[in-house]
Amino acid sequence: MNIKQDKSGDGLPISRIETIAASVVDPERVGYAGLDKTNCRDWLLKAGDILFSHINSVEHVGKCAVYRGIPEQLVHGMNLLCLRPDPSRLDPEFGKYLIRSASFKTSLSNFINKAVNQASVSIGNLRTIPVSLPPLPEQRRIAAILDQAETLRTQRRAALAQLDSLTQSLFLDMFGTEKAKEWPTTTIADITDEQNGSIRTGPFGSQLLHSEFVGEGIAVLGIDNAVANEFRWGERRFITQAKYRELQRYTVRPGDVLITIMGTCGRCAVVPNGVPVAINTKHLCCITVDQKKCLPLFLHAYFLRHPSARKYLEQTAKGAIMAGLNMGIIKAMPVSLPPLPLQQTFATRIQAIEALKTQHRAALAAQDALFASLQQRAFAGTL
Repeated sequence: MNIKQDKSGDGLPISRIETIAASVVDPERVGYAGLDKTNCRDWLLKAGDILFSHINSVEHVGKCAVYRGIPEQLVHGMNLLCLRPDPSRLDPEFGKYLIRSASFKTSLSNFINKAVNQASVSIGNLRTIPVSLPPLPEQRRIAAILDQAETLRTQRRAALAQLDSLTQSLFLDMFGTEKAKEWPTTTIADITDEQNGSIRTGPFGSQLLHSEFVGEGIAVLGIDNAVANEFRWGERRFITQAKYRELQRYTVRPGDVLITIMGTCGRCAVVPNGVPVAINTKHLCCITVDQKKCLPLFLHAYFLRHPSARKYLEQTAKGAIMAGLNMGIIKAMPVSLPPLPLQQTFATRIQAIEALKTQHRAALAAQDALFASLQQRAFAGTL
């Protein structure tokens, strides 16, 4: 069956793996197939059907959502199971939360067949998973409580997404392509600190072996610290003070800009104040900018958001998904450099946005913990 991504031509909307987004059925993420209702009557979804992802990556097997009837009639497509609850025994919304519960996931994990690029679970195995169902009124009460908690989490995530969009809009408004024509063009190499090693990658080969990592000491930063396009602590790796003395030239300092050049390439983060003494691995390019010319927050945003920067990286990086990023490419990247006061205004606004994002993330973490507690209590019979 040929499934298209848009509505061009004749056909009906059909569900696919991407249709389940954040535990809801997203009408913008369906496919379209050359079908009509007369030849697919048995495959039309009904309101209350639960769509279940049974062929996916390991972590996404078991994703589910309740179909409530989008503006168009939806056809049941491939790679999703349709679970049609008996309305006299199971409330669909309760069923959704039951499938997402820790106990069900544990049972499901025993039946997942893992392949190289995907995993799956069979209908037969799914049928054998035991479930405990309270009376329908109790199911609806539990589902309503969990719905309220889920709504709060969804609203918080939406607020974070809006703040990300605000950052993009702010950058383009202040430094977009047309405005950039007014400023001199330089390169990243020309805006770095004049000290030796202002652009560097980490130790290669036998300089640093995995066997030399220890439980505590000097931190070693890698891809996981920059992959979210902001600095985050991921896996904690350390070396001894003695090893650090050998590798001291790879020291990372607050204000340095980190760019991933191996694995997931092209991600970028600024090292914040308060980070303890650390070095970076060979998977990162670390840039110490001359802050009399360029502010780290501006370079971070320029690298990620400016159309000219993205075009340059796409054209010069070798291989798929920018797999060929290296120091030479980064050094030569052209930068349209605005006046420092304008950069400072941008940095101040970005810091205010980041402070709001920090507050929202803390609130979201609390809401996630509340939801997990409510869900655990719901399926332990104590809610």
